[in-house]
Order: sequence, then C-alpha cells, then structure tokens
Amino acid sequence: MTDILDVSIEEELCTQVRAVAANGGEIEIIGGGSKRFYGESIEALPIDVSGHSGIIDYDPAELVITLRGGCKLAEVEALLAQNRQMFGFEPPCFGEDATIGGMVATGLAGPRRAWAGSIRDFVLGVKLLDGRGQVLQFGGRVIKNVAGFDVSRLMVGALGTLGIILEVSIRVIPLSETELTIGYEHASADEHIRWINELGREPFPITASLWHDGRSLLRLSGSEQGVSQAAAQLGGDAIETDWSQVKEQRLEFFDSGLPLSRISLPPASPDMLPAESQLIEWGGAQRWCRGEIDVDALRERVGVVGGNLCAFRRHADGVPMFHPLPAAMLKLQRNIKSSFDPAAVFNSGRIYPGL
Repeated sequence: MTDILDVSIEEELCTQVRAVAANGGEIEIIGGGSKRFYGESIEALPIDVSGHSGIIDYDPAELVITLRGGCKLAEVEALLAQNRQMFGFEPPCFGEDATIGGMVATGLAGPRRAWAGSIRDFVLGVKLLDGRGQVLQFGGRVIKNVAGFDVSRLMVGALGTLGIILEVSIRVIPLSETELTIGYEHASADEHIRWINELGREPFPITASLWHDGRSLLRLSGSEQGVSQAAAQLGGDAIETDWSQVKEQRLEFFDSGLPLSRISLPPASPDMLPAESQLIEWGGAQRWCRGEIDVDALRERVGVVGGNLCAFRRHADGVPMFHPLPAAMLKLQRNIKSSFDPAAVFNSGRIYPGL
C-alpha cells in the first residue's frame, strides 16, 4: 500500500523535473552518494532522491522484493539475511548510505557475479520518472510476469541517464547452507586463468575466485555435503576469508591511492598486465590494475579480444572513464536516451557525451 509521504515525494519529484525540463536545465540525481565517483563529472542541479524510501512488498516465500529507490542497501541486505536470503549478484555498498537506486543505476556487482549473474538478470520490474516528468511502469513484481522485462533491464548501468528509479522489483536467492574458501599457489596470472577455466567445465559449487600476488582463492557455496565433497576433490588449503572485503574493495590492493582500472575480458583471455599490479576475479573475466597506465594503448589491446577498460578510480583529468563505443552502438544509446529523456535533463554526459 502506497503511503501519503511516498505520494508527496513522488509528486514533488515530478514537479521538479517538469520545471527543470521546461527551463532547459539539467539534473544530477543523487541518492546516498557512495558511488558518485562512478561516471564522468557533471555540472547540474542536484536533486536528492534518498528520501523516497521504503519497502513496498516482500514475501520471502516468493523470492522477490519490491523497494523504493532511496532504500539503504545495507538495511535491505540485513533484512534479507534475517530471512536467509540475499541478492545473488553481491552488490557493493562503498558506504553506509548506498541506496537501491544507486545499486541498479551503476550495475556494479561483487564476487558472485560470474556464477550467479548480474543485476540485470535479477531485475523484474521498474517504476521510473522520465525526463518529461511522467511516471512509467515496466515489468512486474513476480517472476512469471515478463511484460516490459527487457525495458526494466535498460535501467541497470544507465547511471540515471534515463530517469529516476522510483521503485524496483528484484529476485533474491536463498543463502547457502555453508561456504568454504580454499587457497592455492599459482605463480602467474596465466597459470591461474588456465586453472580456473578448466574448473569451470566441472559442476563444482564455485561462487567466487580471486588471484593476486601468486595466490589463488576459490569460494565454494552450497550444502554441507556438496561443499565437503567438492573440497575433497579440489584439494588446497582451507582459509578463513571475508569476501565482503573483496566486494567492498577494502583489501590493501584497492587502498593504495594509485589509479585503479577495471578490465573486462572473455575469461580465458591471456594475461596482459604486470603481475604485481593486478588482481583477477570472476574466473578471469574481471581484472583490476592499479598504477599509472597508458589507458588508450591498453584499451586498444583489450578491444582486440572483445574486452573493455574502465578508468575506475583516481585517473588523471581528461581520461574518459568508460571504454569508447563503436559509432553504431553510440547512436543506439543516444536514441534510447532521447526516448526516455528527450530534453537531456538527467545526468547528461555521465557516461558519454550526449548521454
């Protein structure tokens, strides 16, 4: 049931958007601000949407939760944990004020992403405030309702360029009965990449992997019996590991103060980076590089094998954060933007010029 406060906030946001659009202005959408670093800097009227919060619907038996965009991610995850459930994509918070809207808008996911799927795979429906000041509804609150399903997924990773996420319905998964992390010695990144991709051909209950500085970590999740049997087959050393430190980038590797680049590649792609500056996740599909690099040159190299490079944190001014798009893809993205936000009111330029 929609409460009076929710209606008033929603109406106020609609009024603000219509006024800004009518005057040819621009808006920067701000929730918790924990991921504000992610995307190009813009100069626009800041509008705080964090007050638009609250749980609309949650029945643990249905494995779906519907939330307003301003809900704090950490509080929602605590609620899910109380019911032995979680977001399967393990989203990072990067701060206690992180919101559900920011989680969807950035599309960032944690260690489980390569095995469970991305946020896009879990979004069932979205309620959106578009650039005309209209409220649009796509998808639904149940898994079998797929009306507007793909449109809902467009909001994932759009960085608010298509509108304000008012509500979102997300599928959740049960927490595993147990988890175990096993450590192995792999001197080189290529050795780790070959090994983890060979394991992927077998039905092991893997939910995370990591390689750094000659050491591989593998997380197994599932039933006590299944994890125990897999561990016996895989060998290695059982290690106490807090994977939230990986998810939230609290490891020393990420806290160096150096520029941080994220490279996305087909998992079995060969190593392209100096070992001491690299951390590999997602079975080889996500590789972090710290330190000064020639961004343009490395983008060209990874592009040849179908990858891309994001200048994730602390790069020099003038370095585009996101990998350039082919002209046809950029045109498509701009067409989508104009459909939802014809006057380019929302977060314009946050991803690419014109977006």
